[in-house]
Amino acid sequence: MESPRQLKIGKVIQQELAALLQGSIRTHGVPNLMISVTKAKVSIDLSVAKVYLSIFPSKDANTYLLNIKSNAVAIRHDLSQRIKNQLRRVPELHFYLDDSLDYIETIDTALKAGENPIKDTDRLVKRQKK
Repeated sequence: MESPRQLKIGKVIQQELAALLQGSIRTHGVPNLMISVTKAKVSIDLSVAKVYLSIFPSKDANTYLLNIKSNAVAIRHDLSQRIKNQLRRVPELHFYLDDSLDYIETIDTALKAGENPIKDTDRLVKRQKK
């Protein structure tokens, strides 16, 4: 169970990172790219934040995620400049791909096709817990 402090810091990181990434996309002129920060979970000691990203189009999501991971230090620095009045120390950022929307879409298409993914679970892609 997360403490109220962890939840507040996670929400601040989520909002500011979303604004930072969207601003970066606009300034660099990357067409047809949308990145959403779906969740930011902060560790108990507030030193590490797991940031889950939803990237559209999903076919290039892994490439964009690798680029974001390689620039994690610069992103953390830019984030620290934005929230320096709210946090003394910005947590280390670990980025993960949030594939829950793709998983829901797979279930939805299976249901529309008349299949029952609950009875035949082999048709669905297995998800790993992070």
